[in-house]
Amino acid sequence: MNSLRQVSIIGLGLLGGSVALAVRQRIPGTAVIGYSHRPATRRRAKSLGVVTETARDLQEAVATADLVVLATPIFTFEKYFMDLSGIAPSGCIVTDVGSTKVLPHLWAQQRLAGHIRYVGSHPVAGSEQRGVEFARDDLFEQARCILTTTPATNPGAVRTLKSFWSTLGCAVQVMSPAEHDRVFANVSHLPHVMAAGLVNASDEDEMMFAGKGFLDSTRIASGPATVWTDVLLANRENIADGIDRAIAELSKLRTAIKGGKREQIERLLEAARRKRATLVKYKIRKKELPS
Repeated sequence: MNSLRQVSIIGLGLLGGSVALAVRQRIPGTAVIGYSHRPATRRRAKSLGVVTETARDLQEAVATADLVVLATPIFTFEKYFMDLSGIAPSGCIVTDVGSTKVLPHLWAQQRLAGHIRYVGSHPVAGSEQRGVEFARDDLFEQARCILTTTPATNPGAVRTLKSFWSTLGCAVQVMSPAEHDRVFANVSHLPHVMAAGLVNASDEDEMMFAGKGFLDSTRIASGPATVWTDVLLANRENIADGIDRAIAELSKLRTAIKGGKREQIERLLEAARRKRATLVKYKIRKKELPS
């Protein structure tokens, strides 16, 4: 990490702010420059001590950067890649914290100049909260971070990012962009769709009687709609396939319940219980959940 003299964070929300704080905490001596197109966000980030300095424009933010982290909505990446091509120094590494990767890799291939090295990053951390004031320096502690690469990805840049995210507290794994988007459509994006569907299917007055189970099941529906709309559109084929599978499973339960088929209902519920129990044991073993 001694080679990272400056890390520039583009986008100072929860994730961008948390990356900045974690770098300041764990890689002392590295300058952390923050940029947001909103002046109020820049002032807030500086007053909270999230970044070393803020930049007034993108060129000022990245002119001497060793690593640029995009923490903005996914559909802004293509324009940022075009802009960075003319202003980022040779050898600069560009990564992002987005939760879909096929489109960013395509845009990087098409728009990012050859002297800049792109590697996709997806730190699997965050919350439904939004804004730099919720940034935490321990957000990535014991989290998983997926790096995405293609045959054209620079190996040195991958090594640097493995070290970077490990230093911030993550367990790092490498996938192809296509594998990443297929996996996270099922374990991240589809749950958000299901939570939103459950809330939208519920009567507002009746929801006032809901207990902790309903709140736990629907917590992620509180995520910002604009951010999640981008995610769903960027990975729409995989998510649509996941919705079809979920509908098929719900249809099995619906048929069994409506037909009063006790054994079939119990079999379906028990299969789900066992699969989740296996998942919880794995997460405890990996220290991703408290024992």
